[in-house]
Amino acid sequence: MNVLFLVVFIVCTALICVRDPSAFLPALLSGAERAVSLCITLAAVYAVWLGILQVAEDAGALRGLARGMKPLTKKLFRTENESALEKIVVNLSANLLGMGGAATPAGISAMRLLGAEENARYSRAMLFAVNCAGLQLFPTTVVSLRAAAGAASAYDVVLPILLSSLCALIMGVSLVMLLCGRGVRMGRAGMHKEGSDNGGSVRADKKGGRTERCDMRAGGRKGVRR
Repeated sequence: MNVLFLVVFIVCTALICVRDPSAFLPALLSGAERAVSLCITLAAVYAVWLGILQVAEDAGALRGLARGMKPLTKKLFRTENESALEKIVVNLSANLLGMGGAATPAGISAMRLLGAEENARYSRAMLFAVNCAGLQLFPTTVVSLRAAAGAASAYDVVLPILLSSLCALIMGVSLVMLLCGRGVRMGRAGMHKEGSDNGGSVRADKKGGRTERCDMRAGGRKGVRR
């Protein structure tokens, strides 16, 4: 990405110098001034919302929200890792407020925690799809940029962004479930499960894709494999 930006800058500089060399320095200074002003505006917006998120986390509100959303997030991401689910809730909360940059650290932490799970491939793919969809109830960053640019009605984009991101979320979740969700179960995949069945035990070997039933009867052991 840095190389791409460098190439764009060099090409634009060459074009300006060829067509109007006297306009190069004013354009460079004006662009730098607008960039600094934009950074200050975004820093103020992020400071407010990140402060609210930090207060909510310190007060235990995010932990309570994670517990309240656990039935949904556990089923969607197919994990019972409490730490991962809490980071996912922080990530989703920041995305819902339109602060993609603030959602990134929590998303990275959640990805690392999900990597230790047996269903890591599915859980990570689902989290990636949800983040890429970027469902936003209130696009804070976009509204702030429009307001800073002098838009007559900076909030006109709220409903279109909500609808488009909702459609992207539905499509992304559906594709992950279709492509990665087959055969994925809650819990630790690859473990052997034992239980009673008519006085015997059942052992499931997911790696080999077969089920071995052991029937203990009359002092003997009869195995049936399917």
